Amino acid sequence: MLNKVGMGSLTDDLELRLNRAAEAAVPKASKLFGNAIAQMTIDDAKAIVNGPKDSATKYFQSKMSGPLMGEMKPIVDSQLSQVGAIAAYDKMIGQYKTIPFVPDAKANLTNHVLEKAIAGVFLYLGREEAAIRENPAKRTTDLLKKVFSR
Repeated sequence: MLNKVGMGSLTDDLELRLNRAAEAAVPKASKLFGNAIAQMTIDDAKAIVNGPKDSATKYFQSKMSGPLMGEMKPIVDSQLSQVGAIAAYDKMIGQYKTIPFVPDAKANLTNHVLEKAIAGVFLYLGREEAAIRENPAKRTTDLLKKVFSR
């Protein structure tokens, strides 16, 4: 709605700040990948190797989504304020409310950032997994070469 009335810069500014908060929290994922790998069973590994091109991504998503949410939430909460996202949101909503006949809009910025950040982690992982499965040149480590040479 703000874009339609020439105030799109407010939403662009908020989006940039939300992205900054997400970027600060994503490094927590690396520790959780290690934990998920440590919990992997032989059956899990077989299902990943013999499964569809996104089976590793789906495995990690099932094991990590909840823990990622928990690990990243305090960082996102802290970063939203530090990067100015809360102030940008308040400014944007203030302008939004000046538009006649618009529905009430409320957002939970922390949950929004967490959902988008976690979705982004698994989107990236899925793309990497597909590339490794489809392109032998991407199988650069000894482990990957061994797994995919079956």
